[in-house]
Amino acid sequence: MSHPARRDALRALLPAAGLDALLVTDLIDVRHLTGFTGSNAAAVIAADPGDDLLCTDGRYRVQAAEQCPDLEVLVDRPSAPAAAARVPAGLTLGYDSATLTVDGLAAVRDAVPGRRLRRAPGLAGRLRAVKDAGEVERIAAACALADTALRALLDDGGLRPGRTEADVALDLDERMRRLGADGPAFDTILAAGPHSAVPHHRPTGTELRRGDLVKIDFGAALDGYHSDTTRTFCLGPAADWQRELHGLVDAAAAAGRAALVAGASVTAVDAAARDVITAAGHGERFPHGLGHGVGLAVHEPPWLGITATGRIDAGNVVTVEPGVYLDGRGGVRIEDTLHVVAGGPAVPLTGLPRELIEI
Repeated sequence: MSHPARRDALRALLPAAGLDALLVTDLIDVRHLTGFTGSNAAAVIAADPGDDLLCTDGRYRVQAAEQCPDLEVLVDRPSAPAAAARVPAGLTLGYDSATLTVDGLAAVRDAVPGRRLRRAPGLAGRLRAVKDAGEVERIAAACALADTALRALLDDGGLRPGRTEADVALDLDERMRRLGADGPAFDTILAAGPHSAVPHHRPTGTELRRGDLVKIDFGAALDGYHSDTTRTFCLGPAADWQRELHGLVDAAAAAGRAALVAGASVTAVDAAARDVITAAGHGERFPHGLGHGVGLAVHEPPWLGITATGRIDAGNVVTVEPGVYLDGRGGVRIEDTLHVVAGGPAVPLTGLPRELIEI
């Protein structure tokens, strides 16, 4: 979908929200709607397309003109108040209260005294949940790149006793960059032995040891889009408890993937995987949601979890990532990124083997 078409889709949401225009301040939303990739910007999407504009500062004058030739570009700062001031008097202007800071809102109010301002949390971001074909291709390319990097790491013997968590994580990140990634999608999680029981452990100088479970949660950023994958390995032959734990999480992940279909409630998808783990007596050891949307942000709607709301739509790209974590012993997480399609099962975009690999 073109950027003008995305702005038109957002424009169509304005009347129901009671708005004549929306001030867009989240940079990811700005990129999605305009194509602009600079580090400072705000946009206005108005009921009249002729009132749409992008505001940035002088550093990006040339870049904005090149990336947004179909938009009026205002060069001023701070960008949000300057953009808001261009909205004609008498109109109701919305803002994303989920992303605009208190100080940012105060500056906008000062710029448009007496103007009607209305909260519109997540209105622009809502459009990002359903991906078009081009976006799915970009996410799939990021997934394939990350897959290739981890396969190469394993083939080259990069996951072995004696290396540190930090060394292996850096090795993986560098391999993704050499393959063409903009960088890692997020800080790579490389967790060995008891550390694998910490869901978001940061790699340390701890050496990998024979018998360790090694959990690797990683992704690539490519052309602005992201991938997200987790696999858990065993250094040497797995103990019975490690094999059983991995099998349990694998079964839960399969149940979650099977439940991820258009029209399903997000809580039902979460429950499909969570019930498998709970039935095995480990419900309390699965402390996070089942998954999240992936796109221009690595974590974005829709959310899969006990307290999440809404339904799955065709075009969503979502992770399924159950985990079980045994304090002081080790943990297992298996995660895939999947594309939800109409009338059928979700299509995995990540292609690494899911079985327990003993290295």
